[in-house]
Amino acid sequence: MTVGTVIDSPRVDRRTVRPTGVERTFTADELIVSKTDLKGVITYANDVFLRVSGYCLQQVMGAPHNLIRHPDMPRAVFKLLWDRLSQRQEVFAYIDNLAADGSNYWVLAHVTPSYSASCQVVGYHSNRRLPARGAVDRVKPLYAQLLAEERRHPNARTAVEASSRLLDELVAEHASGYDEFIWSIISGGN
Repeated sequence: MTVGTVIDSPRVDRRTVRPTGVERTFTADELIVSKTDLKGVITYANDVFLRVSGYCLQQVMGAPHNLIRHPDMPRAVFKLLWDRLSQRQEVFAYIDNLAADGSNYWVLAHVTPSYSASCQVVGYHSNRRLPARGAVDRVKPLYAQLLAEERRHPNARTAVEASSRLLDELVAEHASGYDEFIWSIISGGN
């Protein structure tokens, strides 16, 4: 299967998609957009999301957004994301996604709560841009550290607790908080 091939079957079990080590990309002027309900189930995906992920609309609509979760992404990053969203805060994060054909693609994600007219959170909206290569190169060792910490633990709960503590420690070493830390990566500092 070549990079960019769309898998046409309506059901895809993400556990059967294995990373190939082939990295795909998209252009700096493109924006990957998706929306989910409160449980992270996809309710909208734009054409760039579909093309880059290699899935068709029928495969992603109603599927959990973690369909594109790369196994080398630390769980602590997603815990941080969900913790911030539950507090009605936006979050920026570097994410390595897994496409339908096993290739991966890095994004700088900006995820925000979506509100109803009565100010109730009804879901989440994510815009993803092409990250600077230098920023990805700076975040990879951090994610490798977090993932190594997770792999030292016998179950998912203790793994994410440990890597979340480590992430908090690493952030505290370099910044006054997560937002400052992530912006230092974006701007080239650390």
